[in-house]
Amino acid sequence: MADYEKLELLLTYAIPRRDVKPLARRLINHFQGIYFVLRAPVEELTMVPGIGKNTAILIKLFHELELVAYEQHAKSGNYLHDEKYMYEFCRNLVAKEPVEKFFVLYMGDNMRLIYTEEHTKGTINQTGAYPREITKKALELNALSVLLLHNHPISDNSFSLDDCNLTEHVRQALAPLNITLVDHLVLASNGVMHSYKASPWLHNKSLKF
Repeated sequence: MADYEKLELLLTYAIPRRDVKPLARRLINHFQGIYFVLRAPVEELTMVPGIGKNTAILIKLFHELELVAYEQHAKSGNYLHDEKYMYEFCRNLVAKEPVEKFFVLYMGDNMRLIYTEEHTKGTINQTGAYPREITKKALELNALSVLLLHNHPISDNSFSLDDCNLTEHVRQALAPLNITLVDHLVLASNGVMHSYKASPWLHNKSLKF
């Protein structure tokens, strides 16, 4: 089946007894692919002619179920060791979010996921994070490692100076407790995932991750 045919099949459950093929194509063209259709907010979906609230909720439900599946899978083993898996899991958390959100992933032995926290929710171009609270939560959960994640919904930029400083503050707060900062990831508006760990020009090259 073509991509639009799969989406068309889904739409038939929300809009029965109607030819929804043109609507499926319209959605894919509007959001530039099924990936972004499933991750679009309900408000944006309903702006497409022919998509009512119930249909938008059904589409969004598939994204929510995908997040649940990823999280349960990550809690069952060391799958976050796989960089591709980790990036996709993190991408699903923040893709198409209209404002900046800061997430913290707390992990146990072998990078088994313990807890995914939406740490803060900000505006379209900024959000904050609190190293003390992150450290406190890590201790409460007996975490051995931590991964930071946030998005830039209207910018293609990677890490700002504030992002770099925050990363170092969190690393320094965790280090005396033998809790490892695995990385800090930023998803830019163009879909590129930036890694602080993989950007040595952003920090001291002698820094140990």
